[in-house]
Amino acid sequence: MESLGDLLKSIPSRAYLERAEQRRLELLADPLIVKWRQKYTKVTDDDIRLNLNKVHQYVLEMNNCVNCPGLDKCPNDLEGHYTMLSVEDAAGTSHIYDNKVACRKFAARQTQEQLKSRIRSFYVDDRLLQQGYSADEIFNNDMERIKAVDQLNDYILLTQEQGLQTRGLYMVGKFGTGKTFLMCYMLHELAKAGMTGAIVYVPDFAEDLKGMFGEPQKLKETIDVLKETDLLILDDIGAENMNPWLRDHVLGAILNYRMNRKPTFFTSNYELDALEKHFSFTSKDGDDELKGQRIMDRIRPFVDVVYVRGRNKRGS
Repeated sequence: MESLGDLLKSIPSRAYLERAEQRRLELLADPLIVKWRQKYTKVTDDDIRLNLNKVHQYVLEMNNCVNCPGLDKCPNDLEGHYTMLSVEDAAGTSHIYDNKVACRKFAARQTQEQLKSRIRSFYVDDRLLQQGYSADEIFNNDMERIKAVDQLNDYILLTQEQGLQTRGLYMVGKFGTGKTFLMCYMLHELAKAGMTGAIVYVPDFAEDLKGMFGEPQKLKETIDVLKETDLLILDDIGAENMNPWLRDHVLGAILNYRMNRKPTFFTSNYELDALEKHFSFTSKDGDDELKGQRIMDRIRPFVDVVYVRGRNKRGS
């Protein structure tokens, strides 16, 4: 966009002076400048004249913001920013300074990008994490799950007030009742408090681990992320094809590291006793109740169970 200075330099001298004076008078009468000068009462008409380009840019960009066409179509020099003017008095002279300030829409977008950067998803549709969450959808969409929603909200408030907890939640319910959706809502809310999080769809994670046998560094880095993140959600646990290596060396290592340190969350169609039976059997070794008990000792004492009731919302 052509600045006022560049525009005026292109006009012959006399016309330049006439145009400058006309523009100065227009700016002096502009409601934005009238209001601004009520705050900076020492600013004179000559000060406006000496800083005509800055004042012009201030009025232009403030008016652009009033008629904002959207952040992606921002007409201002710096997208999502507008010019603000401040004044400092020195030796009886008012010095006008301009600086760029981020608008609310730009700040909101930055906040959303920061939230996204704190949450990682493994084999979970990112749209679950990127969508907005309305209170009406969370609390009123299905009154049958209101008790579960209340428990989850109590946990969020507790963590916001007291900081990261060592206990997590075990969210159990039938297929399609919104368990994953509610957990993503929790991640979103606690990311606002600066916490990092990861959500893993366990069945796909279990299959992908087979391909990591030949990439030990990638495997180590993945496990380390899941160990260290503030909030870890293991989504749809119990639906995976269990094998001893996944149970003992991957899930066992992650859960062993996190217990008494950081909370782990689960969604499942299985209640805890049924999950223990799932962990006790593998196609390779058959039944091994001791191994099932061992991993459940890293889950059962460190979660509060949340029952999610309600209708199947998928496909509706």
